[in-house]
Amino acid sequence: MTKTPDIAPFDAQPLKGKTVLITGGAQGIGRGMAQAVLGAGGNVFIGDLNVDAGKACLDEWKVGKRAGFAMLDVSRESIVKRWTAAALKHFGHVDGLVNNAGIANPHTGPLTELSLEQWNRYLATNLTGAFLCAKHVLPELRRHGGAIVNIASTRALQSEPDSEAYAATKGGLLAFTHALAISAGPDVRANAILPGWIATDAWRAPPERSAPRLSRRDHAQHPAGRVGTPEDIGTLAVYLLSAQSSFVTGQHFVVDGGMTVKMQYA
Repeated sequence: MTKTPDIAPFDAQPLKGKTVLITGGAQGIGRGMAQAVLGAGGNVFIGDLNVDAGKACLDEWKVGKRAGFAMLDVSRESIVKRWTAAALKHFGHVDGLVNNAGIANPHTGPLTELSLEQWNRYLATNLTGAFLCAKHVLPELRRHGGAIVNIASTRALQSEPDSEAYAATKGGLLAFTHALAISAGPDVRANAILPGWIATDAWRAPPERSAPRLSRRDHAQHPAGRVGTPEDIGTLAVYLLSAQSSFVTGQHFVVDGGMTVKMQYA
């Protein structure tokens, strides 16, 4: 008779010894994910356009060589290549990539007034940036059996007026994710997280930090009873980057306190 497997202990540090690269990792959701990786025992190498914010992370984390930073513009391939090389030089190996960097403002005004230059800027940062980073990190991930997490948005599934450029890039990230999962598997898994309303005020560069100014109404419109925090995204990112999710790939996960499933009546 086949014996049922014994109870397996739960790994409280599922990323111990693993190195994760995070774009846009010095502020907001990116910093929340970086801190979650560190809390799960991993190492992080973050990239960000804001050099002061990146240096502040290293100063405040006080984790020594477990964290590194280099300036990163994800829309420029030469800089992406240098950033990837810097991470490999710092840690010697890479086990995970989080494509988080992007233009956060979804509103660009009426489509008839949206310039091609502005449209292309959203594409270059929010979508092409994920392609470039995956392209240059993928060979290293294949060597170690790694994972990629793309940060999209609930706006890939629903929209407000005048947000076509942002929505198109976030929707594109979903398609990019499942295509990448098929192409890179089984050695590398790829999944996407779709954050909803996440309060990042306290997670910005030191001079710009403030306590979130949220009303009871802001919290109450979420079925979960509150606005989200960067830790909410970080927790899921750790799971998707770790071996605990080894049977999960090509999927997208909505983290929005239930807002996208709540029926709205005027």
